[in-house]
Amino acid sequence: MRAVCEFRVIDESDDWIVVDKPAPLAVHPANGKVEATLLGGLEELLSYERANGGRLSILTRLDRETSGLVLVAKHAAAARHFSRQFERREIGKEYLAVVHGWPAWEETRVEASIRRAGGAIWLRQAVDPAGRDCVTGLRVERRFASALGRFALLRCFPETGRMHQIRVHLEHAGHPLVGDKIYGTDGRAYLEQVAGGLTEESVARLMLPRHALHACRLAAEWDGRRIEWQSDLPADLTRFCGG
Repeated sequence: MRAVCEFRVIDESDDWIVVDKPAPLAVHPANGKVEATLLGGLEELLSYERANGGRLSILTRLDRETSGLVLVAKHAAAARHFSRQFERREIGKEYLAVVHGWPAWEETRVEASIRRAGGAIWLRQAVDPAGRDCVTGLRVERRFASALGRFALLRCFPETGRMHQIRVHLEHAGHPLVGDKIYGTDGRAYLEQVAGGLTEESVARLMLPRHALHACRLAAEWDGRRIEWQSDLPADLTRFCGG
């Protein structure tokens, strides 16, 4: 997939902006790599605010292959206001995930601490009782089947905000994301991608060029009222689900 700096503005005020980020657009520059990023696009879009003392703070940092809603503060006071809500776990967050298999449950709550796993993939996290507390609610939206197998569309409710939390908890629950190059696999596809390209075998095994996770809802308090933002499941994941 080729990352293009195209994103959709969902809502905006003088103090913040909410955008819908596509996959595989990176949020920040990584490892000195020269590429399009959401931050770069926002800096260009909000050049007037920045020229007048604004300082952008991206508050919901999605993985490059995760699509969906991103909340960005335009100045330090707004960043502090939202950060306090994150600390108190008052920000509402929901994700849609397409996973392998048909869960035996309709709803469940995964309470499993996670920490960095180590090994060849330094980003990889793993469930470990010695890790940091981590909680994700899961609910089945629908189950479906295709020539590729059995799958389910889940709604995920992260109560904490750990790195790769939803992906780790889905793997732990036995239903990893479709297209995930790190979790639910031996990680070979991720290492191939970093090295320059996926093999035909990995492309076929992954079924999608990116992992099937979408940040579909955000809710926060601003100026004394609760504001909610939503984003529909994007076209690539809708097609995979048979829609």
